[in-house]
Amino acid sequence: MTVKPLLRWTTLSLVCAFVAPATFAQDTLRIGIEAAYPPFASKAADGQIVGFDYDIGNALCKQMEVKCEWVEQEFDGLIPSLKVRKIDAILSSMTITEDRKKSVDFTDKYYQSASRIVMKKGFALSSNFSELEGKRIGVQRSSTHDRFATEVLVPTGAEVVRYATLNEAYLDLLAGRLDAVQGDDVAVQLGFLDTDNGKGYAFVGEPLRDPKYFGDGVGIAVRKNDQNLVSRFNSAITALRVSGEYQKIDQKYFSFDIYGQ
Repeated sequence: MTVKPLLRWTTLSLVCAFVAPATFAQDTLRIGIEAAYPPFASKAADGQIVGFDYDIGNALCKQMEVKCEWVEQEFDGLIPSLKVRKIDAILSSMTITEDRKKSVDFTDKYYQSASRIVMKKGFALSSNFSELEGKRIGVQRSSTHDRFATEVLVPTGAEVVRYATLNEAYLDLLAGRLDAVQGDDVAVQLGFLDTDNGKGYAFVGEPLRDPKYFGDGVGIAVRKNDQNLVSRFNSAITALRVSGEYQKIDQKYFSFDIYGQ
C-alpha cells in the first residue's frame, strides 16, 4: 500500500523537474552577438557591449517581457552555437541570404544595409547610371558591391577597380585616381563621409537595395522551424516601430534611416 503514494510523489517530482527549465527558458532569451562591428556592437572602455544591435536587442526583449542574456563570440561561430542550442537567437547584423536560410530561419528585417555610391558633392546620378560612362569606380574585391558594379555599372561604360579594403579605395578617391567608391552605406558614412577626408564628398543617386545583389535586409536568426520565436520577434519589431522606440535608437547612432524602405 506504500508503493502508490511513492510512485505519485516520484511522478510529480519528475514533472516539476521538466516544467521548471521550460518556464525559465520562457523568461530568459540567450542572444548571440559579436562585439567587434561598431557602431552595431563593440566594447566600451569598461568592457560593456554597446551599439545599435545591443540596444535594439534589449528593447525587443523588454517588449517581449523576457530577460536578455547576451552571449558574445566570434561571428563565424554564431550559427553553430545556435544549432547546438548554446544560444536561442543571433542578433549580430546578419544579412538574410538564401544560403543562410538553409541553416537557420530569419525574422523580418530590423534594418537594411543598402549599397551606396559616393562621389564629389554636386554630382547628379540618375537611376540608369548613364553619367558613370568613363568613370572609375572603386569597390571591395569579391563583395556584393563588386558583383553589382560588374554586372550593372560596367555595361554603362564605367570601369571597376577592385581593392582589398575600402580604405585603399578611399585613398585613391582622394588622390584623384578614382571618380567614385561603392560600398555599404553605413561603412561608407562612418568610415569616410563622417571623417575629415570625407569633406567635399557625398552619396549620389538612390540607395541600391536589389535583393539579387544585396539580400533581404538584416534579420534575427533562430533555429530552423522555431516559428514561435520568429513570430514573437516580428511582433516586437513592429511594436518598436509603431511606438517610436526604434527611431530613437536609430537616431542615437545614425544620421539617416537605417531601417530602409
